[in-house]
Amino acid sequence: MTVLPDDGLSLAAEFPDATHEQWQRLVEGVLRKSGKEVSGEAAEAALSTTLEDGLTTRPLYTAPSGADAEARTTGFPGFAPFVRGGTPDGTSTSGWDVRQRIAGSDPVRVNEAALTDLENGTTSLWLTVGRHGVPAADLGRALDGVYLDLAPVALDAGAEFAEAARALLALYAERGVAPEAARAALGIDPLGHEARTGEALDTAPAVELAREAAASWPGVRALTVDALPYHEAGGSAAEELGLSLATGVAYLRTLTEGGLGTEAALGQLEFRYAATADQFLTIAKLRAARRLWARVAEACGAPAAGAQRQHAVTSPVMMTRRDPWVNMLRTTVASMAAGVGGADSVTVLPFDSELGLPDAFARRIARNTSTILLEESHLARVIDPAGGSYYVEQLTDELAHAAWEFFQTVERAGGLPAALRSGLVAERLAATWAARSKKLATRREPITGVSEFPLLSEKPVVREAAPAAPSGGLPRVRRDEAYEALRARSDAHLESTGTRPRVFLAALGPAAAHTARATFASNLFQAGGIEPVHDPVSVDAATAAEAYAASGADGVAVLCSSDALYEEQAAEVAAALRGAGASTVFLAGRPGTSAGAVDEYVFAGCDAVAVLSSVLDRMGVAQ
Repeated sequence: MTVLPDDGLSLAAEFPDATHEQWQRLVEGVLRKSGKEVSGEAAEAALSTTLEDGLTTRPLYTAPSGADAEARTTGFPGFAPFVRGGTPDGTSTSGWDVRQRIAGSDPVRVNEAALTDLENGTTSLWLTVGRHGVPAADLGRALDGVYLDLAPVALDAGAEFAEAARALLALYAERGVAPEAARAALGIDPLGHEARTGEALDTAPAVELAREAAASWPGVRALTVDALPYHEAGGSAAEELGLSLATGVAYLRTLTEGGLGTEAALGQLEFRYAATADQFLTIAKLRAARRLWARVAEACGAPAAGAQRQHAVTSPVMMTRRDPWVNMLRTTVASMAAGVGGADSVTVLPFDSELGLPDAFARRIARNTSTILLEESHLARVIDPAGGSYYVEQLTDELAHAAWEFFQTVERAGGLPAALRSGLVAERLAATWAARSKKLATRREPITGVSEFPLLSEKPVVREAAPAAPSGGLPRVRRDEAYEALRARSDAHLESTGTRPRVFLAALGPAAAHTARATFASNLFQAGGIEPVHDPVSVDAATAAEAYAASGADGVAVLCSSDALYEEQAAEVAAALRGAGASTVFLAGRPGTSAGAVDEYVFAGCDAVAVLSSVLDRMGVAQ
């Protein structure tokens, strides 16, 4: 070891460390300038953001000390509690597994897509088999030309898991793939299927296949703990984690009762989680999931076998049907977070996946997203790159505790099967989604291209219909669903009348007075499929009335200006607009501004969905 000489340049020696209290005093000063008189922890709380699950993002994170530091020990990659990764080298050797999902029921077309994907960067295949995909009997045709000793295969077969699994194992034998060379996830998930469909399955075939895989196929995992049904039903990150733990524990009980040892049973499970565009929450979720599962393995007496194998899928809930091109940005952030969070396999859903069967371009973009992150951004070169971030470590810890608490609630209810059948899970997820829906409706959680910056002139993206997804159990929600319903009403009106429903924006005074509120109102109404007709030159009531009469608006007008001009002109202009045929006059501003002059108000934080639905009703646009 070379010891460098002391050069006497200790650059920070004369600068004492700043304390947390000093930082808070600086925050107090800034908030005081904005009219907020708060101090100490209250000042810090004023800059904090409340998340789901009772979590809070604070403006400043510092190194833990004392008992907190000991409790938050993350260990080393490849060692319990596996927060930093399930193996010592993580994905740094070859990058994460790029797993492409292939939907469709035609084995010939599925085969074409599979070969194209594998030739262009995909490293494993995820196939839907059975009534919602390729028939199990046609699996061989779908995988024709695929080197099964090189390309792992993951199955999603729902109730037909036994037939699909047997078909794949028979294919390995038929093509001479050595048992030790086979890599597969049979995708058996009876509880996930029950969550999706309400249909309970016999677990005996699952146990038999798991025992066979453990004995004869070392690279095959029989069961998948799929948390997507809970995420797609509106569940939060902690609920998704808690229910995945409950599922995993239920499967451990079933497998060990069926004759497998604890370590062998642990080795038969793969976990699937949603990766969202909230990058830090996704990173923390995957790290917390490994920590939680390591705790389960420890409680089962097999701590060394507690490394959780993870498959991350970009969230279907965040995908939009309007302006679907923005989905490319969402999935890029989500896949980046999944890789940084340590997922073993990552599936990027094509940007048009919510519109039907993805086309070749969408599939190319999906697989290339991982390729760019791996080969050009080198994200896999560093093991657990987010580790050591005080924010990420704290978020991981808090999320793990919230998930464990919900997991215990489910266990006290008799375990996941009982919790599903009693309605506990459905009620909890519905409550979470109802709270989130309010944020979406008020646009406090914006959706670019849908609730923010919508484009009414956008040509619809049309895709061939995909096979119907399993249904009958927990609902499938989408962030855009309320706005999609409004846009569908507008589309039907356009088709029947040749025009979209229109609202007139009366811009009062100079541009400096009306631009901000006119822009706000324009975005708001377009989110509901309502075309804004602008009047940038209104200077008096008569001009506004004349412009309204020529606008083709459907009975609704909106005043857009400053509070000062509202006091001077709102009443007169509103009366003139009513005289010109407007049945309802809105004002872009908060209630109380020019009270009595107008019928309704629109402002930041208002329930946009309720306002837009009401406007469409008043315009006579059919439901």
